Amino acid sequence: MGVMSFAFTGPRLRLRHFGTDMKGTNRVQICFGLPEPLRPQAAHLYWQAFGGKLGRVMGPAPRAHAFLLRVLRADHCLCALSDDGALLGIVGFKSPQGSFAGGDLADLQSVYGHLGAAWRSALLRLLQSDTDNDRFLVDGLCVAPAARGQGIGSALMAALMDEARARGYSAIRLEVIDTNIRARALYERLGFAAWRSETLGPLRHVFGFSRAVTMVRALP
Repeated sequence: MGVMSFAFTGPRLRLRHFGTDMKGTNRVQICFGLPEPLRPQAAHLYWQAFGGKLGRVMGPAPRAHAFLLRVLRADHCLCALSDDGALLGIVGFKSPQGSFAGGDLADLQSVYGHLGAAWRSALLRLLQSDTDNDRFLVDGLCVAPAARGQGIGSALMAALMDEARARGYSAIRLEVIDTNIRARALYERLGFAAWRSETLGPLRHVFGFSRAVTMVRALP
């Protein structure tokens, strides 16, 4: 089995290393922030990961991509890059200053028009998590299909937990939907435990899932 070296760079992050196999690739860098040239790749990757959940609200796909290109915050994420600079994965987070894939009504209006923005905004508000001043909030984890199952997601989450500790948080929190069994299994392996569960009721027909589980992990 080959060895992949994960190098963590950027503010507040220390170098760490993980051993795994990845089809001949021997180095992956995990860095704080999103390089501007990779913004289109990040929007595409985010939509690949969450289009099934948000497609009926944020679609069609070209408009969803345009919206993501407009709102993704480069200073609210960590990226996994291959040795040739390709984007392998990304994990976003929320802070008092905003979120990785947020945006506001003006952003929605710019892409979907006033009428399209109005009903989309109303539905999206129903999915927004409450604020949490005690736990660092994850805002989406995405791994490129060709890089899945090779430690990228675990490495991104480990780096994000380092970032949370550096910011003084004692716990980290995320949400996973009931249809994303693979993601929940990853989070459980990383020490997350279910904290609460919320059902969508009739809105399950809009969003394509029935229940969202909030998971929390302490950061010793």
